[in-house]
Amino acid sequence: MKKVLVDLSILKHLNCGLGQVAYNYATYFGKHASEYDFEIHLLVPKSYVGSFGNDVYYHVSREIYTIFPFLLPKFDVWHSIHQLSRFKPSRCATKNILTIHDLNFLYEKEGASLDKYTQRLQKKINRASRLLCISQFAKNDVVNYFHPQKDIEVLYNGVEALSASDEKQPHLPGPDKKFFFTIGQIMPKKNFHVLLDAMKRLPDYTLYLAGKNTTEYADMIRNRIHDEAISNVYLLGEILHSEKIWLYNHCEAFVFPSLFEGFGLPIIEAMFFGKPVISSDKTSLKEIGSDHVFFMDDFEPDHIASKINEAIAAFQQHPDLAIRNEEYARSFSYDKHLGRYVEIYRELLKQ
Repeated sequence: MKKVLVDLSILKHLNCGLGQVAYNYATYFGKHASEYDFEIHLLVPKSYVGSFGNDVYYHVSREIYTIFPFLLPKFDVWHSIHQLSRFKPSRCATKNILTIHDLNFLYEKEGASLDKYTQRLQKKINRASRLLCISQFAKNDVVNYFHPQKDIEVLYNGVEALSASDEKQPHLPGPDKKFFFTIGQIMPKKNFHVLLDAMKRLPDYTLYLAGKNTTEYADMIRNRIHDEAISNVYLLGEILHSEKIWLYNHCEAFVFPSLFEGFGLPIIEAMFFGKPVISSDKTSLKEIGSDHVFFMDDFEPDHIASKINEAIAAFQQHPDLAIRNEEYARSFSYDKHLGRYVEIYRELLKQ
């Protein structure tokens, strides 16, 4: 029987966006692998071996395979689910599917570091048998900067159908009052600092910011909160998946001022709970949010505060907006997303 390897090594970072994507891939294949006329093999960290049932095959994502990839068995198809993995197929006969999520490094790197990332991705693009992007914006970047001599398919990410039944209330350091929520690694590209002055104009609300906060950018935000006596903004650090669900479900609105996104997973996650979403209109966010999101035209604090108030008022006046958001979120199903990849696996296996 032919073999398809799905690289899920990013599971080592389970709480990041790509880690959650990988977990949903593994869960899906664990349920459906027995239905296929080919074998599904998963490349995973050692701690995940056996976690997704007995109908898939497991390979530990050992560091040595990044140096000597030929030590892995032979596969007919290798799916690189994102462009950053250090693992790759070693055999020319192996068909390679490369999924590109974003080219953020083009905007964040410079000099020798930019050249290294560019050359590495160019080699992956050249090697790929099939090339996919998770948004039209990401595809446009690939076409404009890498000029690939092959077709590119746009396939939107699947989004896990979140349910309030899985929620767990986190410890919240702020007072018991209405709050906004946002989430992401606290890095400059997420642009969270623009919310600080906006929150000064919204004293009746609290903002909870969740995500890895051991960065210099996080230190800058903490220092501003302290120095400017901003009493309604709190950094929660990394949180559990169940705690994230609770915050989505109980917030008054989800606010996302990010500058660089290949897709924008959190804005869709928030919609599962019918929440108003206020987002920047940068990179892929306007495409993915469509007419379900209130977009900021700029990052001036008065404008941000006004846009948040506008969104909350609109949802209070038109309850159907919450229903529309929930229905839109459910259109990003993993059944549809991974069903398409299974079709591609079969197409390549027939060649």
